[in-house]
Amino acid sequence: MNEQPTPSKKPFIYYAMIAAVILMLLNVFVFPMLMSPRVTQVSYDQFLEKLQAGGVKAVELQEDNRQLFFVAADEEGKERVYSTGVFPDEKLSERLTEAGVQFSAVIPQENGSLLNFLLTWILPTAIMVLPMVLFWRMMKKRMDGSDMMSFGMGKSNAKMYVAAQTGKTFADVAGQDEAKEALEEIVDFLHNPDKYRSVGAVMPKGVLLVGPPGTGKTLLAKAVAGEAGVPFFSIAGSEFVEMFVGQGAARVRDLFKQAKEKSPCIVFIDEIDTIGKKRDGGGFVGGNDEREQTLNQLLSEMDGFDGSSGVVILAATNRPETLDKALLRPGRFDRRVPVELPDLAGREAILRVHAKDVMMDDNIDFKAVARATSGASGAELANLINEAALRAVKCGRRMVTQTDLTESVDVVVAGYQRKNAVLTPREKEIVAYHEIGHALVAAKQSHSAPVTKITIVPRTSGALGYTMQTPESDTVLLSKEEALAKIATLTGGRSAEEIIFGSVTSGASNDIEQATKLARSMVTRLGMSKSFDMTALETVTNQYLGGDATLACSAETAAAVDREVVEIIRAAHEKALDILKSDMPHLHALAKYLLEKETITGEEFMDILKKPAPESTGPAVEETPSAAGVAAASKN
Repeated sequence: MNEQPTPSKKPFIYYAMIAAVILMLLNVFVFPMLMSPRVTQVSYDQFLEKLQAGGVKAVELQEDNRQLFFVAADEEGKERVYSTGVFPDEKLSERLTEAGVQFSAVIPQENGSLLNFLLTWILPTAIMVLPMVLFWRMMKKRMDGSDMMSFGMGKSNAKMYVAAQTGKTFADVAGQDEAKEALEEIVDFLHNPDKYRSVGAVMPKGVLLVGPPGTGKTLLAKAVAGEAGVPFFSIAGSEFVEMFVGQGAARVRDLFKQAKEKSPCIVFIDEIDTIGKKRDGGGFVGGNDEREQTLNQLLSEMDGFDGSSGVVILAATNRPETLDKALLRPGRFDRRVPVELPDLAGREAILRVHAKDVMMDDNIDFKAVARATSGASGAELANLINEAALRAVKCGRRMVTQTDLTESVDVVVAGYQRKNAVLTPREKEIVAYHEIGHALVAAKQSHSAPVTKITIVPRTSGALGYTMQTPESDTVLLSKEEALAKIATLTGGRSAEEIIFGSVTSGASNDIEQATKLARSMVTRLGMSKSFDMTALETVTNQYLGGDATLACSAETAAAVDREVVEIIRAAHEKALDILKSDMPHLHALAKYLLEKETITGEEFMDILKKPAPESTGPAVEETPSAAGVAAASKN
């Protein structure tokens, strides 16, 4: 991704300061070495030899570093500077006088060391600090006397991508045809603004992208900029919030100032709910005041330019219900574009887009993978392709096969296989009957999705096994019959444990949680209740982040809701027990086959189910009190 740094105008004093520092370093370290003569080190006896030969011209003794410097002719007759260490020689002055040599001594003094200190340390420091102080004062005046602590902190940290170089276009976005269609109008406006101005149409100032995480909101924003070929500013909402009051508002001002200078352009604010939450009137304590100031500045800036300026604001959020109403009114974020989870055709298209740069086998069935990943986001599908590629490399292949993709689906859904998970033979048998219980109840009902895979291989998610059901096509509506069939299927695993082993285990904890949640939704939100008819007793918050529900009713009503939820689950449990008891031979035959294979496909499951099953006496477990109960239950 090619980023274009925001250009900054450096004042002349800034360059003068750099030049002064460089000159000081050259003066202290480089120039003295270049200007000083080359000195050759010799021994004291060599000095005496040259002195006796009459070749020494001048001598200087430096007491501070105990060195004796003298000028003498070398072998070629050229004068050079030599040095030697001071040797205790009381007759040195007499020898120099007899040889007629000019000599002197340099004795260090206190004022000399002080001057050296001033020249070496104080002057260079002043040369460095003084320009910085002058520069600081100049910038402070430009900021009209604002606080020095805020210097440099009002700049936005927006990343700017140059025109047509975001690296993304609409061809890179799959599974979001409706969202792309809504955004193509913005691209056309940025390409041909006169066409809209001639009619008097004004482009929306802001477009809000809402949807679950991983559905491609940021990718869509970059694709719009890539298609339009205009600069693209990208910043996260959290980058506006600072501990210093007023910094968020300053960054908003700076961001819009840059955008107006680069218009036409696109400004993208990710996670806008960070600064756009509803104002509660308590903005005088702590960080709330700073957040509200930032929001107020954003509202003011959006009012400060018209739709014909060529600046389009895109924002993304997973929590649209928390945004302030003033942010969503016409004239600000005029358009709201849902970016939902992809459907079956969308998932297949996304898989193909991400598989373009991966070596794939020619026989890959992307539609089968798309059917097995119902409810997956674009980011999860991209991760699935990458996991398949990693598995192919791990297995020593240079190409991704259908098996790699199938295993990747298991990794995304349930985690990696647990290699070190050791189950006792009895535990393994319980898991096998549990999973076959789910599959058999699902297969015996008319409003249930077909079974595509059953496994008892433990996974890192904590599951000791799972049964995968894949609908033939995506459905938007959930009927009451389908909801009840799903609850019965969820209770099928525990029902098989009760029938076969005469006891229950903790393996059904997740099934119980899902069945209870679905049954409660039927009563409180979906209007599938006998007692409450079409009354809404719960409100859903964060629909894109898990869909947490809050009960909004009296204590007496809540107790009645609990009773009806228990009744729904109890009826589904009894239905699952009846289904399993009516076909015990297939229950035993399928569980035995699953124990041998550990993982079976939906086709294998249906082949065995369609054939008459041999009579079986039950699981191969040791005779225990539970096993006695098993035998009695099997006879029933």
